[in-house]
Parts: sequence; C-alpha cells; structure tokens
Amino acid sequence: MADTITQVKWDKLAPRFDGMASEGTERRWKPFKQALFSNMKGRILFLALGTGLDIPSFPAGQDITAIDISPKMIEQAQARLAAYDGSIHAEVMDVHEMPYDACSFDQVFTSCTFCSVPDPVKGLRALHRVLKPGGQLFMFEHTGSHLFPFRGMMDLMTFLSERIGPAMNRDTVANVRAAGFEISEVNNIFLDVVKTIKAIKAA
Repeated sequence: MADTITQVKWDKLAPRFDGMASEGTERRWKPFKQALFSNMKGRILFLALGTGLDIPSFPAGQDITAIDISPKMIEQAQARLAAYDGSIHAEVMDVHEMPYDACSFDQVFTSCTFCSVPDPVKGLRALHRVLKPGGQLFMFEHTGSHLFPFRGMMDLMTFLSERIGPAMNRDTVANVRAAGFEISEVNNIFLDVVKTIKAIKAA
C-alpha cells in the first residue's frame, strides 16, 4: 500500500523546499557531494531526487534512474533534470515498494534521505535487493550524534522535526549494517552528524 501520509507531507513542502534547504548549506556540502558522486558508473539508482538540488553535482554522461515519493518534488525538479548532461529517468516511487527486479543496479546513491524514510532498515533492505552482488551503496547523510551534548539535543529536535520532515537522531550506519550491507568506509564531514557512508552488497 502506498505511503500517502509521507507523500502528502513532501508534496506540501515541495514549493518551498529549495528555500528551506538554503543556498548556503548547499554550497557548503557541494564539494563533498561532488566527491561522492564522482564514483558514479554503470546503472545507477538515485534515491529521493527531491527538487533536484543534487543534480548539478552529478558527473556528466551517467545513466541514472531517480525516484521520489513526491510527484510535486519531481515537478519542481524538471528544469534541473532537463539541464543535466546525461540521462536521468525520474519516477514517482516509494522505496519500500520498488518494482525493479532483484540485482538490477550497479550502484545506489542517497543524499540526506534516510533521515526521512519512514522505515529506514526496510528501505535499506529494498536497496540491497535491487543491487547486484558486489554492488555499492554511497550515502551522504546527516545522522544522530553519539557526542555530548549533541545526542540529547538531536533527540529533542527530532520530537519536533519529524512531524514536518526529517528525523535528526537516526543511527544510519547501524541501519545500513542491519540491512545486510558490509560497511567499507565512513567519513565524518561535520562532527559525527554529517557523514558519507560507503557500503557493499556481498558478492
């Protein structure tokens, strides 16, 4: 059954999402995203396209399938999709209910996504299923913190933030392991809150 609650939440945010993401934040993280996305090769799945803010950081010439649960988000992404020097096929889709065959993709990329997926381990298991053996997962994510006092602060923030958007306190690295991936690399970008995660589906 489609997750209409999550879809409606992000549809409502779509018209003002770019402003909420803020130009300054995008500039700050862009070099790290570009470095992560430079690994793109083969058949690629990009999860949670949103309004396409990440598209300018993609390397040219890639073959990308991009999904998002919100049709309004994909509508807002049209100009960035049209400007990309490569192939991006965007579809409205819930990660929990992807119709793709098992072992369909060489790589999966996410960007600030698993703070918002309602059932993160289930969503990651769905990604694991559609990856080929030996396929790679690349994530740019903000997560919960294990550091004092940030852990308590982020628990409190999540009480408010997840009503309109993301949860701020998830242990995404642990969730990736719980979904069956082998972690190959974790890099902290800002404290232990913003990080890149690289993982592999065992061959």
